[in-house]
Amino acid sequence: MAISGGQALGRRRQLSDEVADYVRELIMSGQVRHGEFLRLERVADDLGISVTPVREALLSLRGEGFVTLEPRRGFMPAPLTRQDVQDLFEAQAYFAGELAARAAGKITEAELATLDRTQAQLEEASEARDSAAIERANHEFHRVINLCAGSPKTAWLLRLVVRYAPRRFYSSIEGWTQASVDDHHLVLAALRAGDAEGARQAMRAHIRHAGTLLVVHLEGQGFWKDQPG
Repeated sequence: MAISGGQALGRRRQLSDEVADYVRELIMSGQVRHGEFLRLERVADDLGISVTPVREALLSLRGEGFVTLEPRRGFMPAPLTRQDVQDLFEAQAYFAGELAARAAGKITEAELATLDRTQAQLEEASEARDSAAIERANHEFHRVINLCAGSPKTAWLLRLVVRYAPRRFYSSIEGWTQASVDDHHLVLAALRAGDAEGARQAMRAHIRHAGTLLVVHLEGQGFWKDQPG
């Protein structure tokens, strides 16, 4: 069956969005940094796609201020300070906390059972050091809470900032997986008790913890050694 022009355009936009996510994660996990160029061909090869959606993604990231375009040289990550990272996670903590608080007043026994199963999957994946399964279970845990909150606009705002968290590279950040396992228990306890404020604070502490671990990870890589901060 032939693909229509609209379908082809939609697929290209989807590819561009996927590339943008990948590049954000490369930058946020410290795998590329300011001063290093993002080679279109290398990114395309890594993802098994053509150069066109890579170029479109990098232009989009330039519009976000996440990369810069150096004349006749190519794209480079924009400077990223400790404060930038902390600000991104503080924004994420705010919206995730609000959604958790709202979920606490609505969550059903069936949804709590789903969270329990997902948490068990996360812990099994952590024991097995299965990074892909860790990412899936962690994502599902938060997705269930966010859907339960019934606040689509707040969830949309959260998605805007969550895309800067390096989901694909969780396993490379020391302590991140164990933090998720441990912190989720506190969130679950508050949700089970119907404690909105407890859920809000537990979720915010969880997200801030993740941000702190990322800062420590980047510092350990010498990410800021040539930057003032």
